[in-house]
Amino acid sequence: MNNNSLVSNQYGEIKITDRKKINLTGVKKLVSFNPEEFLIETTLGVILLKGQELEIIKLDTTDGILSIKGRVNSLTYMDSNKKGESSFIARLFK
Repeated sequence: MNNNSLVSNQYGEIKITDRKKINLTGVKKLVSFNPEEFLIETTLGVILLKGQELEIIKLDTTDGILSIKGRVNSLTYMDSNKKGESSFIARLFK
């Protein structure tokens, strides 16, 4: 059994504590990040996290865990299930 199947079978959970710390499970890949924005691919879709002074506390892609600290301003799932619409990631890297 490879590691990708372990992550894809997990549920996704998001826990935000006092807008200062966020823990995510079901993480497949950290696509990109900087102190103001994280783009995260999860088992339930792509998440765009915006904030201030964001930094990684822990990243474990084997277990699908990501912990981030900093001020959380918004968290959005980027859905691209509409027909004729390219994926968010594909549009991002054009």
